[in-house]
Amino acid sequence: MLLIGVAGHELTARERDWLQHPACAGVTLFARNFASRAQAAELSQAIREAAPRPQLVCVDQEGGRVQRFREGYTRLPALHGFEALYQRDADAALALAREHAWLMASEMRASGVDLSFAPVLDLARGNRAIGDRAFAADPQVVAAFARAYVAGMHEAGMAATLKHFPGHGSVLEDTHHDVAIDPRPLEEIRAHDLVPFVVGIAAGADAVMMAHVTYPQVAPEPAGCSRRWINGILRGDPSEGGLGFRGVVFSDDIGMAAAGAVGGTRARIDAHLDAGCDVVLVSHVEQVEDALTAIAGRPLNTMALVGLLGRGALGWDGLLADGRRAGVQARLDAVRAPELASGVLSGATHMGDAA
Repeated sequence: MLLIGVAGHELTARERDWLQHPACAGVTLFARNFASRAQAAELSQAIREAAPRPQLVCVDQEGGRVQRFREGYTRLPALHGFEALYQRDADAALALAREHAWLMASEMRASGVDLSFAPVLDLARGNRAIGDRAFAADPQVVAAFARAYVAGMHEAGMAATLKHFPGHGSVLEDTHHDVAIDPRPLEEIRAHDLVPFVVGIAAGADAVMMAHVTYPQVAPEPAGCSRRWINGILRGDPSEGGLGFRGVVFSDDIGMAAAGAVGGTRARIDAHLDAGCDVVLVSHVEQVEDALTAIAGRPLNTMALVGLLGRGALGWDGLLADGRRAGVQARLDAVRAPELASGVLSGATHMGDAA
């Protein structure tokens, strides 16, 4: 199964043909696909109408610098801003992270998007691609935020995707541009980077996105192309050291430079699917034709994504009328502007309270 990219604000005739292909599971949207709130909703609807079966519409709407839809949407703060609040008041920070997740997911659902690939559970340890996308450097702190964020997304009716398994934060290289190799042994990775994923899975996360990082002391291939990482560790029996995950496994985008370690488009698709990924992301439009050709003859697990589809329509009128949205927006100012934290957080609700 493939999640493809499309070029612009509207579908072309060729892209409509792609969506007819039995291997096409849906589309990942980017800033290049966004012009306005109305246009985003129209494009999401057009994607669904172009295919003979349900299509998954996805996006990266993390907040901070990775927020594809901007004008007309809440300016979401980057996740790393929550760490300072956590040091002051852990309960209030976790409650606010849950509200961040609820608001992000609610706005995406109102635009017809099924899934935002979130939360990032990589550790904030200097990676060039991750940076302030990560909650914190401490695995236990990230784990606490993982539990809160998954709960907030579920509250909004959206599935949660933990990324980038087994952890992208402890290497320097950005896999968009470079090969990344993490030389640590599995025991050290378990003690640090895997901790948030264990908690996120226990919290009911629905999907996991793999990293393009290679961990040579564990497996010779990048994690997304590794049977040991996917079937042995991620999906493996907990009694044998596995995490027991039973949800959907996504590759990261195979157009990234680090994915080239296994070869061209066909080799990348084969490597990820053979290793156990359910869905391969082909976000670069120029790769889609080759990807659809490459997947010919493979058995397709079309049921794998059913649980990730949006749980019913949510329109903007209902969301705008919900007083909770405005309250959450005001409280998120505490993350964007730490000097406001004491005043804003004094009015913030804790995890189980209504807002």
